[in-house]
Formats: sequence, structure tokens, C-alpha cells
Amino acid sequence: MRVLLINPFYPISETPSPPLGLAFLAGALERAGNPVRLLDCVVFPYDKGYLASVLKDFKPDLVGATAVTMTVDHALGVLDAVKALNPSLTTVIGGPHATFCATEILQSCDQVDVVVCGEGENTLVALAHALGTDAPWEKTAGIVFRDGNRIVKTAAVPLAELDELAPPARHLIPLGRYRALGMPVSMTTSRGCPFKCIFCVGRKMVGARVRYRDPVRVVDEMQALCAMEFHQINLADDLFTANPDHCLAVCNEILNRGLKVKWTSFARVDTVSRRILEKMHQAGCTTISFGVESGSPDMLRRIKKGITLEQVVHAMQLCRDCGIDPHASFILGLPGETETTLAQTLAFGERLKDMGVSHGFHILAPFPGTDVRERVDEYDLQIESDDWRRYHANRAVIRTAGVRSETMDAVVIDGERQFDRWLGELARIREDGRATDETIWPLVRLEHTVVIYDMMMKRLIEEKGNWPAETSDDADETPTMKLIQRLSGELDHPPARIRAAIEFAFGQRYLTRNAENGWIHWSWVDYL
Repeated sequence: MRVLLINPFYPISETPSPPLGLAFLAGALERAGNPVRLLDCVVFPYDKGYLASVLKDFKPDLVGATAVTMTVDHALGVLDAVKALNPSLTTVIGGPHATFCATEILQSCDQVDVVVCGEGENTLVALAHALGTDAPWEKTAGIVFRDGNRIVKTAAVPLAELDELAPPARHLIPLGRYRALGMPVSMTTSRGCPFKCIFCVGRKMVGARVRYRDPVRVVDEMQALCAMEFHQINLADDLFTANPDHCLAVCNEILNRGLKVKWTSFARVDTVSRRILEKMHQAGCTTISFGVESGSPDMLRRIKKGITLEQVVHAMQLCRDCGIDPHASFILGLPGETETTLAQTLAFGERLKDMGVSHGFHILAPFPGTDVRERVDEYDLQIESDDWRRYHANRAVIRTAGVRSETMDAVVIDGERQFDRWLGELARIREDGRATDETIWPLVRLEHTVVIYDMMMKRLIEEKGNWPAETSDDADETPTMKLIQRLSGELDHPPARIRAAIEFAFGQRYLTRNAENGWIHWSWVDYL
């Protein structure tokens, strides 16, 4: 069966990375003999005309979309357009939001035929096989579907052993576009989380038992990603440091190969030690993100986090001592949040800042499937919106008896303003001539990202980057200057910034130029 997979739109402000989950699904489907194409609406501008051309060209039998809560409306919109263009196509949606809202989606969304629940690799392969053989869907485990007026849920699929899964089919992803935008690339060394945080769906999606990949295969994949010249690899495991032996085995494999790679990971403050951190640093780890959640001891006990503030300070200092940058993440608006606990969190964040530790604030988003949503009546929470597009955790969709949503919004907004002030200071340093390339590089790279993203999403290279070579008005005009002139009127950026971004993208081989048959052709390097 021919399968089209869709990555729905995701704002560039959320720092998207190449869709790893879809790559795993695509790899499983290809290994089973199914031709696959991936439509990535994060780095390609989506419209119905483009979708129609993809359907006409690829002729899929099955169209599937993934979605987190924030992107589910866009995913459903694309599937609605698929059905409008070809009602005979079978449509499927998966991901954490669909997994825990399967019945609601099927009851209210005619454009969806099937929901894949939980890990989808084996399920989607089985579904494609069922479609190809007219086998009854009831025998396909891990799905929910509509049968007349009935909603049918089949048996759960056993969790896969990770080394038995096909490698992620990244050749189907436009990795070059993510690289040009300065985004990192993600991979995993394990799945599963033994902890029971009330605000997280991870445990329910991938299980409490942590399953590990062979460290040799992990570093094989890491080595392949290094060859693609991404500036950073994110280890997206829920908890990379869950098992010290696994963590050390991966690090030792990196060191034994002499692989020079920069990577980041997630950890809990009670799962790191000097021995682990020193080895991680030696192996190329630059940053570790820790979920601290609150600066209030009472709040940490209430949400069953299982850590203390003393452990947080100790872990942060260990990271600093070992040469790793620690980052602390806090969640505002957890059950029982008051003005007092909020003040404790802000004060603790300042304490970490004085230690040289970066930190950030998000606001609780009660995602479907989380304990905090399923038991909301038992918690001190009021959900103010079920507009899924607002579930990005940067603005409040909840309130507690002790803290208004506006108060929590103000904390996050203040953090955003501090970031803007920092960028403004870098701009002033540049204008005053006091800058070095290293000093202002974060500002310059952000400017390049914004311009490159606008060029991609407006299809400017595709529409303006081709012309007959002999039509240049000036014989001395270079093709690069010609392109800059053609794009300047299409972008709301200063000409100097457009020129800098184009020259940067061309110099880094994100953007290429060819001359053939009397024409100049510019194009993005989409596939690596």
C-alpha cells in the first residue's frame, strides 16, 4: 500500500526538529514493502493546491497524520482536505492527542477513518496490510475506528523491543531545510519512563518500563547524523540518565570511536552523579535539561515529583563543575499554586541564575491523557479553554484558586521581554562597533533563521530563483546580487539582512545555484 504521512504545521518559535516519530513510522512501512512519502507542513508552505498535486503525483492508498495537542486542528484540517479531494482514501491520525481523544475525534470528525493509539510502528504496518488484503479491521490491534454508528477499539499492541524496529527513514524528511533554519536533529536511545508526573503523557504513551537500544546502534546513528552537519543532536529520551550503565555505555562508545559530536539530553536531578556527568561531558554533551517544576517544597510533594530543592542545587553545581550547561524548567499553575508558591518558584529561579544556571517558565497545559486532566475535579484547577491551538504552554489555559491566569502569563511575558532586551543589547553592541563575531552570533543566526524561514514559507526561491542567464541588466551583476534584488521586494526585512541571509545560506551549502541550458537555477538543499 502507498502511504502518505503528514507532519502538521508547527510554529518556528517552538524550535521544531525533523519529525522523528514519522521517520520511525516511515521506516517500518518501507521495511514491510510499502512505498512512503512524507509531506512536512512545518518547513513547506501548505495549501490545498499543493496537497492536490501530491495526491495526484503519489497516488496514496492511506494518508496518515501525527499530532500533538497544539497541532491537532491543523492535522484534522489537512485530512479534511484529503477527503474533499479523494473521499475514497483511508485516513488515519495518531500521536498522543489522538491516542487519548480517539472516541471524540471519530465522533466529531468525519474526515478521520482510523485512530492509531500509542506507539504506531507495528500498528500502522498491520493496518496497511489489512487494507491491502481486505482483512477485517477488528483483527488489527492498536486502533480505534468507526463501524456504522459504533466506535470499535481493538486490543492494545505490545510494546516493541527497540532494536527490532526499522531505523528511522530520515531520507524522506527535508532535513536540509531544518539544518538551514538552525534547528537541531533528534534521536533516541531509549523509550519509557518509570516516573508518574501528573502533567505528562509520556509514561502512558511509551510505558513505565524503560526499553534500551544497543549502544553500538545508537552511536552508529549518531555518527550518521554527524555527517549531515547539524550543529546539535538532541537525545530525546524521556530520561537519558535513567540507567547509569546504559548512559555510560553510550558515552564510552562515542569516546572509543573518537567521534566529535555536540549533543544534549534530559535528566532528573536525582539520576546524575559526578561520574556520569564527567563521562557525558567527555563524550560531547553540552547541555542537560532538568524538569524542576517548582521552587516550593510543598508543591514538589503535592505533584509527587520525588525531588528536593537541595538535590536541584547539587545537580546544577555538579553540571557546572563538569563543564555541562544545566537548564532548569519550571511549570506554573500546578494544582495548589498560590501567590506564595509562585513567589518561591521565582525566587528559586533567581537563585539558580546567580549560580550561572539558565531557567525558563512554562504554564501547565492539561493535555488529554494526563492525570491532571483526567482527575481535574480532584485538583485545585479550573480549565479555561479547550482551544487546542492554545495548548503551547506559553500562555495560561488554566487557573487555580490562588493564582489568576493573568498573573502566570505575566511571568512568561517578562521572560520573553528579557530575551528581547538581550537581543537588543547585542544589536547595540553591533551598531557601536564593539562586537566580535562570537559575541553577536546568536543575534545574527536568529536573523538568518527568520529571513530563511520567510523565504521558504513564501516559496520565493522556487518562484523567483530561476531566470534566463542573458536577461541580466548589468553584465557585471552576479547571480547572488540578482537573487537578492529579486527577493528584496517580497520580504519585509532590510536589504542588508536579506543579503546576509542569502550569502550565509549559499556559503553553508543550504542554498545552491546551477547554470544549465542558458538558465540560472537556485534551490534549497532539501534532502541530505
